[in-house]
Amino acid sequence: MNVESNLSYPDGSYSSASTDIHVGYEGTAGTEGKIAYYVQGGPALNHAESTDDTDLDFSGKVGASYAIADATSVYGEISGITDEDSAGESLVNWGAKAGVKFTF
Repeated sequence: MNVESNLSYPDGSYSSASTDIHVGYEGTAGTEGKIAYYVQGGPALNHAESTDDTDLDFSGKVGASYAIADATSVYGEISGITDEDSAGESLVNWGAKAGVKFTF
């Protein structure tokens, strides 16, 4: 279970918030456990200050990391959330991130 809230404050003023309520699975793979992965999804509550409305959407994430050394790993994640365009058509907004993590 992962509950995460992301808030937006452009120019120091509250604009919006998105709260994900995800259920998922994580594990390791490989002979030495150097690969870690996860998949999660569930409802997302999205609030916009401009309209003071809260919408219910669906969001999900899938990610993995690979240990390239004892204290260094590389990781990546792909995420998506349902939405509607200005004409009311359903769509999915996609996101991605990648990075390197150093542990001390």
